Amino acid sequence: MLKQRVITALVLLAILLPALFYANTIPFTIVMLVFMAAGAWEWGRMNGLKGAGAIAMGAVCLALCGLSWALGWVNTPLPWLWTIAGAAWVLGSAALLRVGVAGWPSIPVAVRLVGGVLALWVAWLAVVQARNIGINFLLSILVLVWVADIFAYFSGRAFGLKFTKNKLAPAISPGKSWEGVWGGMTGVIVLALCWVAFDKSSQPAVASFYTHLANKGYWLLLLGAIFMAAMSVTGDLVESLIKRSAGVKDSSALLPGHGGVLDRIDALLPTLPLAMMLTYFAAA
Repeated sequence: MLKQRVITALVLLAILLPALFYANTIPFTIVMLVFMAAGAWEWGRMNGLKGAGAIAMGAVCLALCGLSWALGWVNTPLPWLWTIAGAAWVLGSAALLRVGVAGWPSIPVAVRLVGGVLALWVAWLAVVQARNIGINFLLSILVLVWVADIFAYFSGRAFGLKFTKNKLAPAISPGKSWEGVWGGMTGVIVLALCWVAFDKSSQPAVASFYTHLANKGYWLLLLGAIFMAAMSVTGDLVESLIKRSAGVKDSSALLPGHGGVLDRIDALLPTLPLAMMLTYFAAA
């Protein structure tokens, strides 16, 4: 399994890194387009679609992203879209986590399918716009999710249930603890402060997401870091809830050793549009 994970990770890096750092943003845009279409295919399968139906979900996502690209939305400020998507993620995920695994099947299938495709489409627009702003800006968002996950894992392993009596969401993700969440938030706060200091010392051509917040005030940087870390965990929990309801361990087997595309981007689906929303708010 470890060998398989390493090989898959190396292949992904061989695809993503050249596309990310290429001077023209088109290769990265295309790679993200393929990833989101694959995620939509997985979403269809987890919500009862088989064969052609799941493929159609991927095609719809592909067409929606392609249309947005053709209309020039990848280079157009979309604060209204980020605000709507952010509100939908905060309110929708709160409602989902409240009803739990048993409540997911009660949502009409059409609503679930449309909601999933829209979430993937908005995330695609957000990640492409973030890349168009600059590599430093995009990386600061991506690394936030990775740091939150890593710090949460090790904090949970070291301190899980030592300060609280209950797990975070035992019926959805038994391995997660409140101590892990606090550790993830701490890691993101440290990351944010370090990245702002790096931006100030190196003066990059494009500021990071954190510097955009810090320019408005360090109070916003602190609140933004905590909020983004919390939404990163929320994205992970929402996907876990859906997988438990569907009775599957992974969203698919597209990425050997890693599961599916949704397993890798679940935390990014809410954080990408929310990062864009906060950035535009900080610039106002």
